[in-house]
This record gives sequence, structure tokens and C-alpha cells, in this order.
Amino acid sequence: MLTWTLKPLLLPLRFTWKIARNASASKTNLLVEVAGGGYRGRGEAAPNIRYQETPEGLQSEFAALLAAGLGSCETLEELAEFLTLHQPAHALRFALESAFVHREAVRAGQSVAGWLGVTPPAGPVPTAASLPIMEPGEVAGFVRQQGLDRFPLLKIKVNREGALDLLGEVTRLLPGRPLIIDGNEAWPDADSLRQSWEAIARLPGLRVRLLEQPLPATRTTDYRALKGQLGCPVFADESVTDEADFADIARQFDGVNMKLMKAGGYFNGLRILRETRAHGLQTMLGCMVETSLGIWSALQISALADVCDLDGFLIVRDEPFGLVQEAGGLLTASEAQKARSS
Repeated sequence: MLTWTLKPLLLPLRFTWKIARNASASKTNLLVEVAGGGYRGRGEAAPNIRYQETPEGLQSEFAALLAAGLGSCETLEELAEFLTLHQPAHALRFALESAFVHREAVRAGQSVAGWLGVTPPAGPVPTAASLPIMEPGEVAGFVRQQGLDRFPLLKIKVNREGALDLLGEVTRLLPGRPLIIDGNEAWPDADSLRQSWEAIARLPGLRVRLLEQPLPATRTTDYRALKGQLGCPVFADESVTDEADFADIARQFDGVNMKLMKAGGYFNGLRILRETRAHGLQTMLGCMVETSLGIWSALQISALADVCDLDGFLIVRDEPFGLVQEAGGLLTASEAQKARSS
């Protein structure tokens, strides 16, 4: 029998994390650990309220999984079958599967990337750094305090009402800096986005690497109408679900942002990345607000992504694990994870 435990992690943030949907000064993630036979592995769950995930709900699900026999799953196949039967929230499913995989990799004497059969990153991995929604007058101080000018790529969270002014201030301070603009479904339809985008596109010094999920995932017809019309790649995030038709995703978008927390595990995440490539789309690897444990996990498959947005651990004020180091916008995963945490 394997022993599973779950521990809440209260994570005060370095600043208020505001996106189009909500704002928070702290997050509660969950640390999952599995142990047995002298080996252990850890995984992290970052609940996403967009999908009705809460820390309390995930803790209740975990207790139910234990009662249903989670500890009796001795192989990956047994675990996969068990999780398919009981259908936990995606963030919890990722924590469980990644903890199991990390333990199995240690047992096999392999890196996690090697155990998964993917190419490990060749060196430090460049990441975007995120700027949450804020008043334009706050941007200069935030950029200075957080040292955002060291990052070669910035991700700007926007809402419909304030996007033009916020982006105008960012481009004034950092003209020509490549930007990911993330709307988190803030615009209701294609016409409203076109109206905003006409003004945004005229901003001096604006350089857009990609626009991420500006409309609700339900606006499939609008996304098809916008395809190729905005002068920059448009990436799917919330539109990518387990049931997504990637041929249709390719008719709507130019790329896909895959987050392991949303995918519910390494294997579904790898499937999404491969489907994305197979349909001629660009790949992006994203994250939630996570500790370095979750980011360390994502880095194992980062060689499959064209763009990485893995700065979630830098938002946490007192990051507890120290498994990833950042310098000059480049991320390096600690080798100690293989022995200490996996």
C-alpha cells in the first residue's frame, strides 16, 4: 500500500494578483505526497476558480479518494484507471499523477523528463514575467520594484475597460518589448474586441508576441471570424478542454497555451501539446500561481513549447521549496528535486 497525504499551503503574494475575473493577495494551494517502498514523490495542486475548483473542495475530493482506495493503486495504469473512475478536479488530478510520476522516476533512477520519454530542456528556459491589472500610474513603480526590465518577454493581464491605458503605459516605459496580452475572456464578442484592438494596435512602441484568449471560450464563431485579422497570433487557453476538437481549435486560433494544472496531468498535457503541433499550431506552456514545485514539474516538458510563461513562483512572497532559480528571465530547475522531493 502507498501512503498519500495532503497539506494546504497558504501562499501570501508579493503583490495583488488581479486579472479580468478576480483579484487576490494570497493563494491556497495543496501539497500532495505519496510514499512507499522507501521512495516518495510530491505534487502541487493550484485550484482554479474558473473551473469551480477551491482548496476546500479539493481537500474533500482527496478524502473521498482515500476512502475509495487510492492507496491500493500500485502502478500508473491502476492510478489512471482509478482517477478516470472517480474524476477529481483537474488541479488535484495533476498533483496526484505528478507525485506518482516523480516517485516512479526516482525508483527507476531516471529524470522525470527521461521517465516521461520527452527531451529535457537543453539549458536555462526563458520565461515571460507577468504584470497584473493595475492603474497606469502604478506601472512604473511596479516595473522598477519587480525588476521586470530583466525579462525579454512580458505578459500583461488586461480587462476590456483599461487595456488601452495600461498597455500604453507599458509601451511608453519599455518600447519594443515583446508582450503577451492576456484578456482572460474579458471581451464579450468579436466586434467589441475589434474596436479596442484598432486603438491598441496604434500604440507607439507596441510589439505583440501573442494575444491570449480575449473572448469567452463559447464564442467559437467569433474566433473563426477573427482568425488572421488582428496582425498577431491569437492563442487559446480557456478554449482548450479535454473534449476540444483540435481541428476546430486550429480554425479559431494560431496557438495553444497548455497548463498542466488545467490538463490534469503530465500525460494529458503531453497529448494536448502533441495535438497542437499536429494541427500546425504554436505551443505555449503556462502556469497558475504556483510554488517552484509546480514550476519544476512544468520545466520537465518545457522543450516542447515555443513560448514559456512559468513565472508563477515569482509571485509567491515566501516561496517554500527553492526548486527553481531565475536569473535574467531564465529558469533553471534544481537537480535536488530528484532526490529530495521526487
